[in-house]
Amino acid sequence: MSDAAADRNTAHGSLRADAEWRAVVAAFAFNGLLFGAWAARVPTFKAQFELSPGTLGLLLLALAAGAIVSFPFAGNLSERWGTDRLTVRSAMAYGPALIGIALAPDEYLLGGGLFLFGALHGAMDVAMNGWGARVETRLRRSTMSVFHAMFSLGAGLGAASGFAAVKLGFGPLAHFTAIAVFGGGAALVLMVPVQAKAPPPHAGGNSKSLPSLPSGALCLVGLIAFSVAIGEGAMADWSAVFLHAVIDASEAQAALGYAAFSVAMVLTRFSGGVLVERFGPVVTTRLSGATAFAGLMIVVVTQSFWIALAGFALVGVGYAVVMPLVFSRAAADPVIRPGPAIASVATLSYGGMLLGPPVVGFIAQLSNLRVSFMALALLALLAVLLASQLRVTAQP
Repeated sequence: MSDAAADRNTAHGSLRADAEWRAVVAAFAFNGLLFGAWAARVPTFKAQFELSPGTLGLLLLALAAGAIVSFPFAGNLSERWGTDRLTVRSAMAYGPALIGIALAPDEYLLGGGLFLFGALHGAMDVAMNGWGARVETRLRRSTMSVFHAMFSLGAGLGAASGFAAVKLGFGPLAHFTAIAVFGGGAALVLMVPVQAKAPPPHAGGNSKSLPSLPSGALCLVGLIAFSVAIGEGAMADWSAVFLHAVIDASEAQAALGYAAFSVAMVLTRFSGGVLVERFGPVVTTRLSGATAFAGLMIVVVTQSFWIALAGFALVGVGYAVVMPLVFSRAAADPVIRPGPAIASVATLSYGGMLLGPPVVGFIAQLSNLRVSFMALALLALLAVLLASQLRVTAQP
């Protein structure tokens, strides 16, 4: 084994031995686990309440609205309580909120439950990213991409639990209760012992200055997040449609488009820290944006299913580490404190995820899906052009 390889193995071992690093890993995995469990049971709720597509869309919008509304509050509370304490408190309420969805007797209370679930999901998202950035700074290692990979892995396991629950005949209440109790218990066992016993010394210092949208240099960082998030949102809803309608793939084959994208993203996130440590955040972001652009252009120009599938995988590789780098940069902003900074960037990120699917549909209505995906490719170039904004400067 080479000295470099030995050093990497030692470093990875030291990460796993760090209790706070393991706690953040657990937080990201738990956050994804519950979200994936909910997503897997959407068809069950649609059938149970006989929801029309329009009503279901409004309910999903309530979930996203809850997350967006929570961001500035989460930024404030992160500064007052500390990111670790807010992560733990959000996690404690996140599981019961999922169970509450299953207890909703009608679509109106379901909407309220989804709003609360989304708000806790968003609050925990802001807090755990801030906690992860703090751990990353302390360890002097690029680990944010690993944290985000654990969210994706957790979401996949949550979705798999939904598949298993349906096969075994478990309703949402039993399914969600089991996920919340066992998943939450395992996560909290790792998180609670390492949370700070008191608020951070700067608590309350800047807590009243809470931008809901980024400003100054952070606005350009937010644009990078937006350009990637809008593509991620579009991949979730339009990759299968594109393969089926444009490439003439079968419905079964079309489902592989998002699978290729997701698997490539998770695998890249697990190895993303090595890339960042070797090339730095700016070069890594430029390479990532260029890779996403190339993948999308391959999808646009080909008529081959397998080549298009490779293109979607390249898009996943390209998008994978940009968002973790954006959150790391926001947490290290020299002007805005980490909590509000992460919250403001998260607002643009979620906004992009929400806008991606309708933007693709609107452009396709005016032209066609190939033009829509070409627009996504051009947006990916924003990450290349603005990558220098992810250079972390020393805080005063």
